[in-house]
Amino acid sequence: MKWNKYTLKTTTAATDLVSGMLIDLGIDGIEIKDNIPLSQEDKKKMFIDFLPELPEDKGEAFLSFYMEETENEEEKLKEIQEGLKELADFVDVGECTIEKGETEDKDWINNWKQYFKSFTVDDIVIKPTWEEMKDEYRDKLMIEIDPGIAFGTGMHETTQLCIKQLKKYVQSDTNILDVGCGSGILSIVSLKLGAKAAVGIDIDENAITATYENLEKNNISQESCSVYAGNILEDESLAEKAGFECYDIVVANILADVLIPLSDIVPKHLKMGGYFITSGIIDTKEAEVVKVIEENPHFEIVEVTRQNDWSSVTAKRIS
Repeated sequence: MKWNKYTLKTTTAATDLVSGMLIDLGIDGIEIKDNIPLSQEDKKKMFIDFLPELPEDKGEAFLSFYMEETENEEEKLKEIQEGLKELADFVDVGECTIEKGETEDKDWINNWKQYFKSFTVDDIVIKPTWEEMKDEYRDKLMIEIDPGIAFGTGMHETTQLCIKQLKKYVQSDTNILDVGCGSGILSIVSLKLGAKAAVGIDIDENAITATYENLEKNNISQESCSVYAGNILEDESLAEKAGFECYDIVVANILADVLIPLSDIVPKHLKMGGYFITSGIIDTKEAEVVKVIEENPHFEIVEVTRQNDWSSVTAKRIS
């Protein structure tokens, strides 16, 4: 199936109204490009630690949308122009020019899967669910993952750093709290390594579905792993639901800017002598995270490990 791509030039002030109008006309999957700087709240929701410099924001926005070749293009574009004229009474809609292009015939929902291949972290194999088992992996510990639309294939250095640390500290009676669980990969690795139970938390609702589906794919009972949606930094009821001083390990593969405030509340969830395993730390942020954890009287840093441009800090609760 081929799709035609249309890019509508409008203003940032009109973006929400124009997007709503397009959705009302039956157009889904709108892509918005602008140069509005991200707020701190937006940044917290993203899985990156730094952002490229954006050009000056001139109030322009470009909305891209798609229509099948079989759709009546002339009629649909006429409806869009009429909708823009109506919105112009309420907001500056800008030029409203529309450029047309053609996309390739691809399965856009699943196309990313070609980049996710089986790989190993020491003696652990991370395998996408749709890929056949290779003979050389038969004797290794197998983790099958389909991240769906949640974050976490395991290929990123930060996840691999966490896995290596979990291998060191997980024991048969270990209880794990996985903050920012994404696809559930770190909880699943912990349980496969012999952990007793895991609790996953993520601000993204999609992570709940992905984690439970991946537990099933790995033949792990949901009784061994509970998953909750929410922000443990802000939601006291979620913190209570997770439980206090009951975890042997708290693992968090998030942003450095989230790890810093998180380190203040983690001790109340950890048992005495428990470990706080962190990653998601770009090398330019390592010193800042280390300093904050070092200054926390409840922690003693056990080790800092690195892989390419990324760091992991592991600390032990001592008070």
